[in-house]
Amino acid sequence: MKKKERGFTLIELLIVMIILGLLAALVGPRLFKKVGKAKQQAAKTQIELLGSALDTFRLDVGRYPTTEEGLEVLIKDPGIDKWDGPYLKKNKIPLDPWGRPYEYKCPGEHSEYDLYSLGADGQIGGEGENRDIVSWE
Repeated sequence: MKKKERGFTLIELLIVMIILGLLAALVGPRLFKKVGKAKQQAAKTQIELLGSALDTFRLDVGRYPTTEEGLEVLIKDPGIDKWDGPYLKKNKIPLDPWGRPYEYKCPGEHSEYDLYSLGADGQIGGEGENRDIVSWE
């Protein structure tokens, strides 16, 4: 007598693959929405941290960096009297979660300075994940 061979049939494997595909189709879009929101939250947090560094710079120097000086003065001494930096722990200005530099203007249109990320699309304005993340809101 032959021993009964063990294993899965082709039909059983196909059914499992179909079930996994359906689960991925249902859960995948929800996970991608969470990734977009997580990037937006990370941008907000980084803007707040950069804002704290800018405020510390202002306390030391008496003014915010100009647009021309940019955010680089937070890590590298440009020869300004009373500069007591670096004002960031790491030796480089972080990029936004989409890999682009943050936009900085001083004086700003909305407050003493404007610090913002252009969102996922890299364009001014936008909705949802493409919405700009700004320091003045």
